[in-house]
Amino acid sequence: MSTITSSVNTATANAQSQVQQAAQSIISGSTNNSMDVGSLVSALVNAKTAGQAATLQARQTSDSTSLSAYGALSSALTALQAAIKNLSDGTTLSTFAASASGKGLDPKAGVGAVPGSYSIEVTQIAASQALSSAGFDAKAQLGTGKLTIAVGGKSMDIDVDDTNNTLSGIAAAINKASNNPGVTATIVNGTGGAHLVLRATNAGSANTIDITTRDVKNDAGLASLGVKSTPGADGAASTITSSDSANAWHQSEAAQDALISIGGIEARSATNAVSDAISGVTLNLSKESIGTTQTVTIAADTSAQNTAITNFANLYNTVVTTIGKLSSYDKTSKASGVLIGDSTLMTIKNTLASIIGGGVGKGSTVVTLAHIGITLKGDPADGTLVVDNDTLSKALNNSPAQVATLFNSTDGMGARLSKSITDFVKTGGIIDTRNVALNADLKSVTAQQGKLSDYASQLTKQYQAQFTALNTLMASMSNNSAYLTALFGGSKSAGALATNK
Repeated sequence: MSTITSSVNTATANAQSQVQQAAQSIISGSTNNSMDVGSLVSALVNAKTAGQAATLQARQTSDSTSLSAYGALSSALTALQAAIKNLSDGTTLSTFAASASGKGLDPKAGVGAVPGSYSIEVTQIAASQALSSAGFDAKAQLGTGKLTIAVGGKSMDIDVDDTNNTLSGIAAAINKASNNPGVTATIVNGTGGAHLVLRATNAGSANTIDITTRDVKNDAGLASLGVKSTPGADGAASTITSSDSANAWHQSEAAQDALISIGGIEARSATNAVSDAISGVTLNLSKESIGTTQTVTIAADTSAQNTAITNFANLYNTVVTTIGKLSSYDKTSKASGVLIGDSTLMTIKNTLASIIGGGVGKGSTVVTLAHIGITLKGDPADGTLVVDNDTLSKALNNSPAQVATLFNSTDGMGARLSKSITDFVKTGGIIDTRNVALNADLKSVTAQQGKLSDYASQLTKQYQAQFTALNTLMASMSNNSAYLTALFGGSKSAGALATNK
C-alpha cells in the first residue's frame, strides 16, 4: 500500500509542476500574442488524470508482482512434493541394492526383493540361434517355389519367383514380410561364395528355426535351403539337420536357455535377464559368468535412501528460503518482500513448520527428524534444516525401522507434507484463491484504465478547442491594441491623428 501511495504522490507532484509551467505559457501568451496550446492542454489533462492513472498502474504492478511471487512459491512447494513422493508412499525405504562377488553377473534388485545372500553358479547363458547356408554365386537364380520359415511355433510363407530367387532377393523377402515370426536375414560374402545367414530375434531353446521347401522348379539350390532344428533337452543347445547334405546349413550359434544353479537349485531362463529365479531380483548374465560360482548379496539401498532424505531436506529449505524472501523486511534499506504480512504465506509457513517440528508415533515411540540427524538451524527464526550425514547413515543402517516409522505411508512426515502441499496448490486451495482474486483485480484495473484513457481523450479535445479559441482571441486583441496605439498614440509616442497624418 505504501508503494502505491508513493507512486500516486510522485505522479501528482509531476502533474502540478506541469500545470505551473502551463500557467507561465498563458502569461507569456498574453504578452507575446501566442501561447503553447499543446503543452497547456497536456499539462491540464495530466493534472486531472495523473493521480488515478498512477494508482491504477501501481495496483497493476503490485498484483502482477504478487502473482509471480505465488508462482515461485507454488513451484518450490511442487518440487518438494515431487521429492518426497517416494518417501511418502514408502517406495524409497523399501528399495534394495544387489551386488555380485564376481564378473558377468550383474544383479538388480526391484520390488519384492528381500535381504539375503545367494550362491549362484552359471552353466550356460541364453543365446539365439544363427544359421549360415553353404556358399552360392551371389547373382545365381536358385529356382522358384515356396519357403515356409518357422520360429518358436510361428511361421510364414515366402513365395520365390523370377523376381526374387537370388540369395539377396530371398533375404529381402524374409526381412520385409509382415508376418515374420522372428527371424532376420543377411548376406555374408566369403571366400566360398555368398552365404544366407538367418538369426532368431529372440534367444532361448524354444526359438529354433525350421525351413521347409516345396513346389520347387528349375532347382539350382533352392531345395537345399530346407533345414530342421531340434531344441536341446532341458534348455541345452539346439542341433540341426539339413535337407541337402551337399549344401548343408551350418549352425554358427545354437539356440539355448540360460542354465544356473541357486544354492543348489537348478533354474533356467530363455533370456539373459533372469527375473523369475529370485523374488524381486533380476540377474543379468554375460559370458564372463559361465563356469563360475558367485555370491549375490541383497541389502537395503541405504545410499539411495540417504540421497532421497537429504534431497527432501534441501528442497524443504528452498521452500523456507522462498517464503523468507517474500515476507522479509530490511531495516537498513527499508525494502520489504512482495508478500510481507500476507496471511496466506504465514498459513503455509506455519503449517509446514508444525509438521517438520513434530514427530510420528505416540508416547515413547515418537520419532522425530532429530532422531535421524536432521535438525533446525541454530537460529530458530531461520527455519531451515541441517543434515548430519553421519547420523543419518547410522540410522539407515542400524535403525531402519525407526526411519520407516518416520516416513511411513499413512501418517509419516512425507505423507503429511504431501497432503498439506496438495491442499495449498490445488484448484480452490489457498494459493489458487489468492491468484483468482489478484487476476480479478487485474481485470478490473485494465477496465478502469480503459475508461480513464477515454476520459483523457475527451478532455484533451475539449481543452484543445477552448484554448485554441482563447489563443485566437488573444492574438486578435493584440492586433487591435497595436492599431489603436498607432492611431491615437501611446505613452511614449503621438498617434497619426495627433500629427495630422
